[in-house]
Amino acid sequence: MNGSTKIAKGRIEEAAGVLTGDDYLRARGQTDQAVGQVKKAAEKGVRQVYASARKIVDTAAGVVKKAVDNV
Repeated sequence: MNGSTKIAKGRIEEAAGVLTGDDYLRARGQTDQAVGQVKKAAEKGVRQVYASARKIVDTAAGVVKKAVDNV
């Protein structure tokens, strides 16, 4: 379950807890929302690291290609 899905699930749980007066369900919903926010941030970080690594690999491949072409 990705971060956005976890946040949505948490909102539903929290609302259900409020409507039924179930404090445990409400708290679980809030926890799920917090976990979802952390997952979302981690997913963004992974995407950024991947993009940076991809740029490095592409640059290195270009340098190697130029070196081979000059030989």
